[in-house]
Amino acid sequence: MTTLPATPTPVPTPTRTDEPDRRLPALGGFAPGVLRIELRRVLRNRRTLAFTLIMPGVFFLIFGLPQGGQLLDNGRPVTAYVMISLAVYAAMVATTSAGGAVATERALGWSRQLRLTPLRPTAYVATKLITAMTLGLLAVVVEFLVGAAAGVRIPVYVWLLSGLAAWIGSLVFAAFGLFIGYLVPAENVMQFIGPILAVLAMFGGLFVPVEVLPEVLQQVAKFTPVYGMGVLARAPLTGEAVSAAALANLVVWALVFGVGAARLFRRDTARV
Repeated sequence: MTTLPATPTPVPTPTRTDEPDRRLPALGGFAPGVLRIELRRVLRNRRTLAFTLIMPGVFFLIFGLPQGGQLLDNGRPVTAYVMISLAVYAAMVATTSAGGAVATERALGWSRQLRLTPLRPTAYVATKLITAMTLGLLAVVVEFLVGAAAGVRIPVYVWLLSGLAAWIGSLVFAAFGLFIGYLVPAENVMQFIGPILAVLAMFGGLFVPVEVLPEVLQQVAKFTPVYGMGVLARAPLTGEAVSAAALANLVVWALVFGVGAARLFRRDTARV
């Protein structure tokens, strides 16, 4: 009788447990926890808060209150006109400052560290934009609270629509802040942002009405990125129709700064 050889028992293949998980995170790595940390970091910066939240309110008390009692053509108070204009200014300063903070992160090498993580560039930019827009919303609310405490009285719908327009329009300057942050070194970013915003605010009709400027400057003002924001925010108060040119102004400048920031971001991280 022939004995058959025993069938060898298959040896199980060991599984590797030390291999890293290469699955990409959801939403490109966008995480509420990171957003909370970013917001907390910005709100703890006392210099930024003083510059973006307190100074516009002080400007209103200095330049707006002395015009108490004066009325616009439609019977609404001039102080409300000044308050809304300064709310636009506060929002654009706040969003630009928050977006421009990327210059400091670049100088510290934080951008290089992030490129070693699964965080996608779009998620990083989205976090910055949301942070900037949150600070912009806070700036508008503070300015309106100062105006209300100082005696500004306008219909509720004007408060809501003008505030919403000032806040949404500031998205242009959130993109502008990112653009400048990737364009200039960290030590020069505020030197660029401060004077540029002041000049744009003047030509955009935030410090003085565009109508009081010389004719040539009035035409130049219509092409500045602040012009569309100011017209849109003040329209509920003045009752004037928002022109297609003002809306186009907002859209075009948002695209210019947004595309420019994206290109500079790719150029900056390409060297990593």
